[in-house]
Amino acid sequence: MNCIIIDDEETARAILSQLCSKTEDLTVLETFPNAIQAIKFLNQHQVDLIFLDIHMPDFTGFDFIQTLKNPPKIILTTSDSKFAIDAFEYDCIVDYLVKPVLPARFEKAVLKAKKTELKQEVIMESEPKEPTVADNDLYVNIDRRLIKIDIPSIYLIEAKGDYIHIKTQTKNYTVHSTLKKIEEKLPHDLFLKVHRSFIINVDEIVDIEDNSVLVKKDVVPVSRSNRPELMNRLNLL
Repeated sequence: MNCIIIDDEETARAILSQLCSKTEDLTVLETFPNAIQAIKFLNQHQVDLIFLDIHMPDFTGFDFIQTLKNPPKIILTTSDSKFAIDAFEYDCIVDYLVKPVLPARFEKAVLKAKKTELKQEVIMESEPKEPTVADNDLYVNIDRRLIKIDIPSIYLIEAKGDYIHIKTQTKNYTVHSTLKKIEEKLPHDLFLKVHRSFIINVDEIVDIEDNSVLVKKDVVPVSRSNRPELMNRLNLL
C-alpha cells in the first residue's frame, strides 16, 4: 500500500516513517508537516493509506478529512486518547494510534487497514457490473435531437449517399453519417459489413443464397470479398 504521513512534529514523522520502512507492502510516498501541503499532493496523486495527526495548527486532522471527497483509509495518530469516539464517526478511519506509537500496536493498525482493503476488493469483484451506455446504446443526431437506439435491436444498416438508413425491430432512422463511422461504434461479434453499402446483424440472418442474404424481410447483397468472413461467422452443420 502507498501511504503518506501528516504530522506537524518532525520527530513523529521520522518515527512513523521508520516503522513504515520495516513493514512489508507499505511504501511512504511523502511526509507533510501540515494538511494544506498534503491536500495539494492528493490532488495529483492517489494513496491507499494516510497516517494523520489530529492536533495541528490552523487545520486539524478532522478538518482535513472533511475536505476529501473520496478519502482513502486513515489511521489517526495523537497524544490525546479522548478523541477516539469522535474518530470512529468517519468510515474512512480504520484505527487510532496514541503517541508514542509502539511497533506492535503500529503493526496491528496496518494489518487492519490491509484487511479493510481486501474486503473492499472482494465486494467490488462480486458486485454485478452494469452494462455501460457504450455497450448497449447508440445515440444518433436527428433534427437536432439525440435519439437513443438499442444496438441489439438493429438488424440492418444501409448507406445512401451522405446518409445511413438504420433499421431496428420497432423503428427506422435516417442519419447524416457514414457506414464506416457507425461500424466503429458497433460490436464486431454481432455486426458484419457484407457489402460496401450494407452492415447486417448476423443473428438476424434468415437465409443465404448465392451472393445475397435475407435479413428479416430484406434481401441484402454480399460482395465477393466479404463472403468468406460471413461464412466463417455462421454455425455450419
